[in-house]
Amino acid sequence: MKKYQKSLIQIVLLVGITLLVLYFALKDDYLNIINQLKSVHIGWLLCAFILVILYWILRSGAINIFTRKFMPKTRYLSSFQLMLRTQFFNAVTPFATGGQPYQLYHLVKEGINVTSATSVILQNFIVYQIAIVFLGAVAVIANHAFSLYAKNMLLGRLVTLGFIINTLVIVILFIVAFSKKLNKVLIRIGITVLTKLKIVKNKEKKLEEWDEYINKFHHSAVLLLENKWEFLGTILLNVLALCFLYSIPLVLLFSTSDYTSFGLFEAIVTSAYVMLIGSFVPIPGGSGGLEFGFVSFYANFITGPKLMAIMLLWRFVTYYFGMIVGAITLNLRMVKS
Repeated sequence: MKKYQKSLIQIVLLVGITLLVLYFALKDDYLNIINQLKSVHIGWLLCAFILVILYWILRSGAINIFTRKFMPKTRYLSSFQLMLRTQFFNAVTPFATGGQPYQLYHLVKEGINVTSATSVILQNFIVYQIAIVFLGAVAVIANHAFSLYAKNMLLGRLVTLGFIINTLVIVILFIVAFSKKLNKVLIRIGITVLTKLKIVKNKEKKLEEWDEYINKFHHSAVLLLENKWEFLGTILLNVLALCFLYSIPLVLLFSTSDYTSFGLFEAIVTSAYVMLIGSFVPIPGGSGGLEFGFVSFYANFITGPKLMAIMLLWRFVTYYFGMIVGAITLNLRMVKS
């Protein structure tokens, strides 16, 4: 019952934030924004949907590479379906934390043991975070070199905070993945505390089980760096995937018959900045923070109804579309099972 109540609260929060964003986006110039949306070129809008699908395709390729280490016969289609379902769970949970638990459940159900499945998820998350930080660093360097945006102390601090948080996430992931001694010390402390609380009964047996688990997990994680070309290849897949995702504002600009306000380079750099801001917003989908970041940074190139119309289209294509497709894919599986 508590699980359903929590899900209901998250959905209500998501709907509430969405309505609030729509209100602030439309309140000042409702008719012109609606007219701008009505005049959008469908062909370019379809290109935006194709770009987000390409993003899913490339990211699915990365997770398939990691999965095939432990289950060589894993089909790419299975990894693609997992990526689609992950979009739903990421969309409805704060900090997109719901995707990884579902991936673990899915991989274990497919026949991969918990240790190996956890390793797949960790490796996939590491290369994705590296790709985000890499493009974020490129964006910061580009802005300092070309002064793309007007100076804004608040936005500057938010970007810096986002960059630091994402970098720290990578550091923590590497520590968890490769520091076997630290993991064993932490597990020993945890089990000792749980034993004193009478939650764990057989301390030595539980320690042996976790020692074996950590050894297997550490060995699996080391595989990530043993094959350097595979490691670099999966990072490249994620960088390309993010470039497709970050290019979506450009084709949405084209859909308004504007081909000059900004180009591909500006779109990728600006979207990287937006992603850095949205990554630490503790609301499902980064709602509120991502819209704020998008409007704040893209206002350096476009303004008025056009900016708001593109922001609304961008949010639907990159967020709500994935949530809808993920929900449909998840329910189709439920029907089949």
